[in-house]
Amino acid sequence: MRFFVNLNVLSALYAFILFLAVEILLNIGRLSRLTGWEMDAAAIGGMGLFIFACIAFTLLFYQLIKRLMENRKASFWSVLLWVPYFLLFIFAFVSLFPITNPADEPADATGLIIIFMVCFYPVYLLVLHVFGTGVGITDD
Repeated sequence: MRFFVNLNVLSALYAFILFLAVEILLNIGRLSRLTGWEMDAAAIGGMGLFIFACIAFTLLFYQLIKRLMENRKASFWSVLLWVPYFLLFIFAFVSLFPITNPADEPADATGLIIIFMVCFYPVYLLVLHVFGTGVGITDD
């Protein structure tokens, strides 16, 4: 039972991190308007935060996988289980904070970037799980 809880907590954490990255990317206009920063400064700040978060959370995820997943093959389910949590976070955010200002609409190309992020994310998680659990690496 403890492993099941750990698996779901880790999956929810995976989803939350991608959710934050997507929402920062989508809401640069809102952040600029609410903070009073120029659009370029908000975009550069968002990109800097994204790069820092990628490095920090890669290290955090690696440590959590080693500690919580107990070198079990079943831990690879979290590579797929983040998807429902991600959709839940997106739905909750869109419901709680709808776009009311037409200037806050994201650019059209933002969707392509998000599609790439969502498609690449499971590969990133799979690599982390392979190195974090040691499952799948032969000792030849």
